[in-house]
Amino acid sequence: MSNEAFFPTILPSGRVTILGVVNVTPDSFSDGGRFVKSGAHVDVAAALAAGRALLAAGAHWLDVGGESTRPGADDVPVDVEIQRVVPVIEALVAEADALVSVDTRKGAVARAAIAAGARAVNDVSGGDDPDLLAACAESPGTQLILGHMRGTPATMQDSPHFDDVLVEVATELMASLDAARRAGVAEACLSVDPGIGFGKRLEDNLALIAHAGWFRERLGRPVLVGPSRKSFLGRITGDPVDERETGTVAACAVAAFAGADGVRVHEPEFVRRAVAVGRALRESRRKELS
Repeated sequence: MSNEAFFPTILPSGRVTILGVVNVTPDSFSDGGRFVKSGAHVDVAAALAAGRALLAAGAHWLDVGGESTRPGADDVPVDVEIQRVVPVIEALVAEADALVSVDTRKGAVARAAIAAGARAVNDVSGGDDPDLLAACAESPGTQLILGHMRGTPATMQDSPHFDDVLVEVATELMASLDAARRAGVAEACLSVDPGIGFGKRLEDNLALIAHAGWFRERLGRPVLVGPSRKSFLGRITGDPVDERETGTVAACAVAAFAGADGVRVHEPEFVRRAVAVGRALRESRRKELS
């Protein structure tokens, strides 16, 4: 059996991959507290059931996170984050036969998650912790998604500013990619995320989604976007966080049309249909117009 069978690519060509969100946190912006009320005690059975439901609804991978990265969020101690994510990852891999990524900025958490069965690391910080890059490099085939964020979740929305958001985000993501390569992460294992909502203004988020394919062409790597339920949608539609699924579906369809290789969402059922249509429309365009 090939190495690809053991370590499948998280954002393969030929489809728009859907990452289903499994937040084992008490304070994530839209679904915190479902599986952990405080500290590190997690309702693993409930998280497992939720993961199975996400897979049944169309998710290709499950993205497990033990630290909220919402604007203003404080850091979670490494040991607490590990205690939250590891039992859930183990259960999803063993009992749901799921492909799992871990949403973390910390090398120690990435190492524990990989040992528990995670096959990808989703790092919204873009590799700020060199040990996280080393952890991926030392586990051949482990996929790494490098996100864009200036500052930390606690500070990222303190007066964000870009003169040219596309060029600046692409330049900073290229620096993250170069750091990962220097650390030994294989080229085929690298993807990027322009960081929707991570230190961005409304107009920045819209531009990043609308130019998802431009990032793939500029950086030469697959592109993930994560618009699900985020505040920029509420600013457009007026909907509160628990009523933003329609906006999420629309944003994901546009992202697929624009060339995104994957989307990270809380509710995959309608998104999977939307991205299939968005991708089909993109493929129908005449090349000289794309």
